[in-house]
Amino acid sequence: MKQVILTVRANEPIAKNVWRMTLAGDVSDVSRPGQFVNLKLDGFYLRRPLSVYDKREGTLTVIYKTVGDGTRALSEYGTGKEIDCLVGLGNGYDTAPSGDRPLLVGGGVGVPPLYWLARTLIAEGKTVTAILGFNTKDEVFAEEEFRALGAKVTVTTADGSYGQKGFVTDALPGLDYTYFYTCGPEPMLRALNRAAKTDGQFSFERRMGCGFGACMGCSCKTITGYKRICREGPVLERKEILWED
Repeated sequence: MKQVILTVRANEPIAKNVWRMTLAGDVSDVSRPGQFVNLKLDGFYLRRPLSVYDKREGTLTVIYKTVGDGTRALSEYGTGKEIDCLVGLGNGYDTAPSGDRPLLVGGGVGVPPLYWLARTLIAEGKTVTAILGFNTKDEVFAEEEFRALGAKVTVTTADGSYGQKGFVTDALPGLDYTYFYTCGPEPMLRALNRAAKTDGQFSFERRMGCGFGACMGCSCKTITGYKRICREGPVLERKEILWED
């Protein structure tokens, strides 16, 4: 983890209430897909944790949804704005067990960390399939970006306004995959846990007080005890998670 000042290079809407921001500066501590950053916003006490959508030389990109005062304020940040950031947080995804045909499953704002993961897996020579789930057509983003990488993409919408009608699990039957990676709301993760046929890795979305393990507010129960989503997570292996009712 490192505290750095990053500068907004771009900040633009890409779907209904969804924005993409590119930040420039020292991002050397961001090393693996699935890690996140914690942004300090003017006038707000708690930082905002955001998954890294992509990392390039000297820049990183995040995608966020405007759901409260903090993210609405973030959407007003223009080019040149400087932001105090904690970077290199979380453990990230491990691509070693992916096999030849990994499956990526994202729901809503759980889609962003899977893009860099897809790019990494494809660079390793893997055949990547991605299921991207949204509520409506207006909320769909990143579909063409995944396709441009070479991934096979299925989009689902709960209301059937775009792509395949239903939830991400409705797109699973018939797919041939060796391993899965996922990120999204917990009900989706639970449903995928029931439906998936292989081992995999889950990235959890949790409210975080500090973002680096001090407050214990984002803990998840595992077979070896409670793990902090911001520190030992946000990525956990399927076999270690104890799903609480």
